[in-house]
This record gives sequence, C-alpha cells and structure tokens, in this order.
Amino acid sequence: MKTARQAARQRRHRRRLVLGTTLALTAAGVLAYLVMGAFPGRGTDAGPVAATPATTSQVGAATSTESRAATTSASPSTTGTPKPTATATTPSARPSAKATPRSRRTAPTTASLAGRIRPRITYKGVATAYEAGDGDGACLFGPSDTLMIAAMNTTDYETSRACGAYVLVRAANGASVTVRITNECPLPCAPGQLDLSQQAFAKLADLKVGRIPITWQLLSPSTSGPMSIRYKTGSSPYWCGIQVIGHRNPVARLEVRTPGGWRPLPRTDYNYFISADGSGCGGSIRVTDIYGERLTVSGIALRPNVVQPTSVQFARH
Repeated sequence: MKTARQAARQRRHRRRLVLGTTLALTAAGVLAYLVMGAFPGRGTDAGPVAATPATTSQVGAATSTESRAATTSASPSTTGTPKPTATATTPSARPSAKATPRSRRTAPTTASLAGRIRPRITYKGVATAYEAGDGDGACLFGPSDTLMIAAMNTTDYETSRACGAYVLVRAANGASVTVRITNECPLPCAPGQLDLSQQAFAKLADLKVGRIPITWQLLSPSTSGPMSIRYKTGSSPYWCGIQVIGHRNPVARLEVRTPGGWRPLPRTDYNYFISADGSGCGGSIRVTDIYGERLTVSGIALRPNVVQPTSVQFARH
C-alpha cells in the first residue's frame, strides 16, 4: 500500500513528462515555422518543378522545328535535346535562300566578257605603221572597204578577241583617227602598241616619224549595217568553223544550238569558232558581245567560204 509521499512523487513525475513533451512539441513547431520563413515559397514550387520536363516534352512533340527553335531560345533550362535539332535545321535553310542570287550570276557581265580590252578605259602605248595591202590580216575578214585599220599587239589581241573592235586613237598633237582591228602585230610589238595602216598613221603624223606615243579607247560606232556569218572553207556536218563579220562591238562568245541545248565553241587565233565534231553546224547560232547582248541567227546555210548577211546588229554603247 502506497504511502501518501510516494503518491505525491509519482504525480510530480507525470507532470514533468507532460511538460517536457509539450515543450518539445512547441520547440519543433517553432523550428518548422522558422525554416519555412527562411525559405519562402519553396514548398509550393516543388510540384511544378517536377512537372516541367513532362510539359516541355509534350510541347516539343506537338510543335514544328521552327517553333521548337523559338521555344528553346526563350527557355534557358531546356538546352538538351531541342537545340541540336534547331541548329541543324537553321543552316540547311540558309543555302536555299542564297540560291537565287547565284542563279542570277549566270547573266553576262561586261567585266567577265570583255577580256583585256574593256569599254570606257583609256590605254597608253605607241603607234607604228605598216603596209596594209587590201586590208586583210590575221582576223581573216578578207579585203577591207576602208584602210582605216590596225593590227593589235599580240598581248591585247588575245587569241583574236580584239578582231573587229573599233578603236579611237589619239596622238599627243591632238590629232585622232578611228580604226578597226583586222590584224595582229607580233613581237616585238609591246602591250598597248597599235600598228596602224600607213593611211591611218598619216592622219596622226608624218610617216617619216615612224613611231609616236598614243592613247586609245574602245568605241561602239554610231552607224553600222547588219552583221554577217561565214563558214570556213572545209566546213561540213562533221566539222565546221564559224566567223562573225561586220559586228559593231567585239564578239565575246559564239554558241550553236544542239539537241542538248546551246553549246559554246572555242575560238582560234585566226578568228573562227570551231565545232570539232560537227555539233550544231548548219543550225541556229547565238552571238554575244562584250556588253552581254545576245543575238540569235537562224537560217544560215552550211555553205563554206560564203559571207551570208543577217538582219541583226549589236546595240550601240
């Protein structure tokens, strides 16, 4: 049987236990409150953060590559899968956007067609004189109606590209003369040098002088009849040479029509364009001058060594 003292001791012990438990619970609550106060909003964000990857993957599957690229740039956190796809797609689209300017470059330009002798450029050199005879020369145009002609130095002759060019020649004394290039002046004729017919040289200085400094410039004459076409001697459906005569501006290219389209022919130093296998011989011919103008001629028969007039001529520049 418990004494009154033992009963009182047990009651005090129970009160301490209850008080200690209460204090512990209170302290835990205060601590939790302090922790939540130190990191505001953390508990409320836990759900959305975990859901973001799932939401992002669903959007990526439902959108196009362009939209995915825009989403990737706007969301720095999703730098894994979408970016390589967008990066690979973007460059592949850029070349196609630049394809059109490249295709326009096929149009002829003066710089690419003119060769050494170009319009609106003044060249310096010397003039000498030679006996031109009937005016025929390395360009094989045949006898000339006028002897206001000249031979171009080999460098500027440029494998007959200068043939038929009209050139305005000026001397230091102010005299000038317009000549047509019908011949080549071989070495020692230097670049810039023109070997004029005696008749043309006499317009600038006395023939006894023999050699004078000059400047000269390419011309596009104001008056000129239609050009002509001539097939070279020996031409046939299996081989042919084609020449343009009486053109206002220098000829840069000659093409013939073939079953596969227009075919450019190589040019010789004797001023004929050659089809070595006969392709296009006797068919339509397209001639381009140094300014890029193209003239198409049809109905020219395959008749060797016959000058056949056309109804076309290059424009004046």
